[in-house]
Amino acid sequence: MEFDVPGLVAGRRGQGYELTARYLNPQLPRMLHTIGFDRVYERAEGAYLWDRDGNRYADFLAGFGVFAAGRNHPVIRQALHDVLDAQLADLVQFDTPLLPGLLAEQLLAKADGMERVYFCNSGTEAVEASLKFARYATGRSRIIYCDHAFHGLTTGSLSVNGSAEFRRGFDPLLPDPSIALGDLDALERELRKGDVAALIVEPIQGKGVHLAPPGFLAAAGRLLHDHGALLICDEVQTGIGRTGKFFAYQHDEAEPDIVTVAKALSGGFVPVGATMAKNWIFEKVYSSMDRVLVHDSTFGSNALAMTAGLASLAVIEDEQLVANAEQTGKLLLDVLQGMVEEYDLLLEVRGRGLIVGLEFGKPRSLKLRTGWNMLQKARRGLFAQMVVVALFQKHRILTQVSGDFMDVIKLIPPLTISEEEVYLFRDAFTDVMNEAHKGSGLMWDFGRTLVKQAVTR
Repeated sequence: MEFDVPGLVAGRRGQGYELTARYLNPQLPRMLHTIGFDRVYERAEGAYLWDRDGNRYADFLAGFGVFAAGRNHPVIRQALHDVLDAQLADLVQFDTPLLPGLLAEQLLAKADGMERVYFCNSGTEAVEASLKFARYATGRSRIIYCDHAFHGLTTGSLSVNGSAEFRRGFDPLLPDPSIALGDLDALERELRKGDVAALIVEPIQGKGVHLAPPGFLAAAGRLLHDHGALLICDEVQTGIGRTGKFFAYQHDEAEPDIVTVAKALSGGFVPVGATMAKNWIFEKVYSSMDRVLVHDSTFGSNALAMTAGLASLAVIEDEQLVANAEQTGKLLLDVLQGMVEEYDLLLEVRGRGLIVGLEFGKPRSLKLRTGWNMLQKARRGLFAQMVVVALFQKHRILTQVSGDFMDVIKLIPPLTISEEEVYLFRDAFTDVMNEAHKGSGLMWDFGRTLVKQAVTR
C-alpha cells in the first residue's frame, strides 16, 4: 500500500477554508475573511511565506513564536528524516531511551539552577506540570499569578490566566489570586496568609508585551523563598533566545525554582514542552517507585519531539541566534522607538530582543481624535487591528494584535531576521502611520467597516 500525501494535497488544493468551516472551528475562516487574511499559503522558508499566487509575506508572527530558527530549517528537517529512517524503538514506555536524556542534558546546561526536566507536548502542559509540582512540593494549594498573564487554556493554566475573555464561561476554576505585574507589596500580603505554593510569572507578558520591572523577578524570588513558596518562570514564549539571553529570567539574575519552555524548542515541527525544576522538587513529586508515573505523558518524550529539540538547540547555537536576537532586536527597537515623537497615534514602543510591542494611544489632534474615539466606542483594540490589516494587505507583513481589547501590536519574528527585515518593517510601518495620520482614506474606511461589524455582531 502507498499513501500519497502530495497527491492528496494537490487533489484538494484550496479547500482548507471550506473544510475548516464545516468540520473544525467555524469562526476561524469567518474571522480571516472579515479582516482580509484569507490567503492560502503553499510554501515557507526562513522568515517568509508564499501564497498560491506566488506572493511573498514577511512573517513577524512566527507561528506565535515557534519558528525561532525560521520556517523549514534544513538542519532540523534532515534530523527528523534521519530519526525516522533509524526506525528506533520509540514509546516503549517501560525503558529509558537516550534522546530525552540528551535533550535534558543540553537544556539544563542553559538554565541556571535547574536540575531535572519533565517533557510533555505543549506550553500549557508544561504549565500544568509546574502548578502540580509546586503544590505537591510545598504542600500548599494557592498559586499567585499576574494581571494580563497568559499561561495556556487548559483548566489549570486557565486558572492562572489574567485575561477575562478566555476565562468567561469556564468557571468555576481554581480559586487562585492575581496581583499586578511588579507589585511586591501585593505579593507579600498574599504570602503572609501562609498557603501560597508559588508565583507564576512571564518575564515579559505575551499579552501586551509588558516587561516585568527591573529587579522584580529577583526580589519576588527572595520574598517567595522567605515564605517557603516557589518562583515559576513561564518562558514558553520568551525562552530559547528570544530576548537576547537564552532565558528571559537571566536578564534579572533571578533564581526560579521551576521554568517552563515550549514553542521554539519544537523547531516548528513537532510539539514539545518542558518543565524544568530543582532536584528537590522532583524528589518530592517522584518520591518512591509507587509514584513513578504520578505525573506523566504518553507522547511526552517521543523520538521525533526530542530530535526536533536537539536539532533546534544545535541550530540556535551554531547560527548564534541568541546574539542575533539581542543585536537585531536592539536595532528594531531603536528604529521604532524613534518614531514615537513623530507619530501622534504611537504611544510607546517596548520590548527586549525580538519580542516587541507597539502601543497606540489617544492622539492630541482633534481630527485624529474623532476617528480614534469612533473606533474605541465600538470596541477597544480596533485601531491596532486596522494597522495589522494595513501592514498585511498593502505590505504583505504578517503581525498580530497582542490581545483582545488592546491597542498593541506584537512583533515576534524568527530569530534569524537581519537588518533587511528590520528596514522592511520600518518602511512599511512608516507608510501605514503616514496614512493613518491623514485621518481619512482606505485605512479609515476599513476601520469604519470594523466598527459596523463590532456593533452588529
